[in-house]
Amino acid sequence: MDNKLKIGIIGCGGIANGKHMPALKNLSSKVEMTAFCDIIEERAVKAKEKYGTQDAKVYTDYKELLKDESIDIVHVCTPNRSHSFITIDSLEAGKHVMCEKPMAINYKEALAMAEAAKRTGKKLSIGYQNRQCPENQYVKAAALDGEFGDIYYAKAIAIRRRAVPTWGVFLNEYEQGGGPLIDIGTHALDLTLWMMNNYEPKMVVGNTFRKLADQTNVANAWGDWDPEKFTVEDSAFGYIVMKNGAVVTLESSWALNYPTPDEACFMICGTKAGADTLDSGARINKIKHGRQVIETADLETGGVAFYEGNKTNTPTLDAAQWIDAVINDTDPCVLPEQALCVTKILDAIYTSAKTGEPVFFKD
Repeated sequence: MDNKLKIGIIGCGGIANGKHMPALKNLSSKVEMTAFCDIIEERAVKAKEKYGTQDAKVYTDYKELLKDESIDIVHVCTPNRSHSFITIDSLEAGKHVMCEKPMAINYKEALAMAEAAKRTGKKLSIGYQNRQCPENQYVKAAALDGEFGDIYYAKAIAIRRRAVPTWGVFLNEYEQGGGPLIDIGTHALDLTLWMMNNYEPKMVVGNTFRKLADQTNVANAWGDWDPEKFTVEDSAFGYIVMKNGAVVTLESSWALNYPTPDEACFMICGTKAGADTLDSGARINKIKHGRQVIETADLETGGVAFYEGNKTNTPTLDAAQWIDAVINDTDPCVLPEQALCVTKILDAIYTSAKTGEPVFFKD
């Protein structure tokens, strides 16, 4: 079909193969992948063979890919350090951009991305696919209905006990900008702020730790890591005060002596009710008929609306809403301004950890 949107993939590594390209392939009636770029040419060739059109092109220089005027959308799936300049170049080349999380390695670069999107009029979204999980969709629907009232306390939770990623550049501070805080803490914080609909931080204080990284034989989910290559934190924690007085605590770790790990979860507490998604569920707690009640949603048989909300389809759901936003010229689920706030807070936690001082926001 000539009217299919043409997509270029920049970065054909783990996240592209594990999330972006399989999801886009499931939308073959609307899109086709016509260009693949990676600094390792073999990876781009393999991606083309598995996911591309017959005449898809392969590049090792993303700037050459951007010269192709037929490409409508670019997915940026590279290490964190290159998110900003590749995204900005793509927007200025007239492409809509889906950038993998986090938005950028720091707030300054993320701000430049958001400004480029406004300047060019092209759509920019960030890959926070966990918003599409059924438990998060359920709680968000309740929040939109006003079930929680004024949400004034929340926890963003991304705790792994021993699940340090040992492949790629995850342990490389230069390429990634940090460890679990910027890798998985970013998902938890995005979900929490989204549920609160609060993107106005006033102050942040936090700390990072590298306490377990030099240990070996640690029962890590993906095998032992190399302590010499472990140049990022193994855990990080933040305390965020919003302008309206609400408080958010952020917990993140790849390795922590913690008995009940939970990842990409949150807890919110409001004047009418509270909610959490611990243990992959969706619970709402409140007072009903003079009694304390906890309601748990049945997300497996909740109805047609949740049939495709199974976690295995989350990346496809996320890709579908993104593609529909481009086709229909509507806002994608994740707005650049929202992702910018997440990066602003993460950057502040790292700054607070280095200086030992709280970070206050002027704007």
